This record gives sequence, structure tokens and C-alpha cells, in this order.
Amino acid sequence: MPPWPRTASSNSPPINNPHIDLPAMPVLNEKDIQEALEKWTDHILAAAAQASSLGLVGLISHGDVLAQRLIRALELKGMHAQYGAIDITLYRDDLDLRAARPALRSSYLPFSTDGMHLILVDDVIQSGRTARAAMETIFEYGRPQRVELHCLVDRGHRELPIQPDYVAFRLENATGDVNVRLKELDRQDAVHY
Repeated sequence: MPPWPRTASSNSPPINNPHIDLPAMPVLNEKDIQEALEKWTDHILAAAAQASSLGLVGLISHGDVLAQRLIRALELKGMHAQYGAIDITLYRDDLDLRAARPALRSSYLPFSTDGMHLILVDDVIQSGRTARAAMETIFEYGRPQRVELHCLVDRGHRELPIQPDYVAFRLENATGDVNVRLKELDRQDAVHY
């Protein structure tokens, strides 16, 4: 787990949440997300049973929280996995198109990825560009044996030929932004669009 807490206190505003005006009702609620995480954990247990070393690497800022939850669930079922979190900001292909300077956050990957079975964990996949940047980032840390991409929500509209290996929910007809909220950052578990 990371050396820093990533939580929102009950007296503070939501952390990392630029989406103030959300619809009144979420598309997915806390129960839906909890059930999805249980199925996701079972999928990882089955798919990575033969892996000699497993690492879950979350994409900051919501994928890292999902990776932490999955690791805790895996440990309860007897499987050990290493935890990491990466900031892909400097690997984005639109970095020079942004007007404002991007906020950089510290990556946390306290192990070599050489020979590992890695699972990249993200909250939402859309164009595939974030996933591409994450793969580029990961190879700065070593040469994993296998890399999988797992996402909580697939909202479709791909611009690159990248498909996740596991998706908990498909919202491919979503026309607006898909906003994932997690208790650790936003004081509630929900998906809005």
C-alpha cells in the first residue's frame, strides 16, 4: 500500500473531484460497485492463479484506489499481489495541447516489474489513450512477462486499438462524461453519467 493516506475526511470537500454538477441519481451505486469488485477479484484469482509474481498497478487518481481494494480482497482469499500506482501525465499524447500546466502526482512502484504478471487498473476506459500512456510508463520500470488492462467502466468510443482484458461494466451508449466516485476520495461509491 502507498505510504500516504488517500482519503477524504468527513469535514473536507471531495478530493480530486472536478465534477461538481452530477446527476441526482447514479447509474451504479455502492452495492453495484461492491458486487463488481467481488466478481473482479474472482476473475483475477482464476486468471492469475499460475502467476509466480503478481502486481496490481493503479492509474492515479481512481485506478489506484480500485487496485488497493482488489489487493485487500485478494489477500482475504489467500493470494498475494504487490501494489503500485502510476501517474501517466508525462506520457500523455495530448500534453502539449493542454493550455494549463498539468498537475503531477508521485508514482509509487516499489518493485521491479521484470518478469511479473501485471494488471493495470483504471476506473474508466474510453479512447484508449490513457491505457497506451500507462503501458509506456510501466516499461520504464522493467519488462513484465505479461500486462493486462482491467477497468471498472468501459464507455466505448475507442480511438486506439486497445481493449481491456476485463471490464466490470459497459456503458457504451454514454454520451457525456462518466464520473466514478469512490469513498476514499469522494465520500461515496457511485458512477454517474
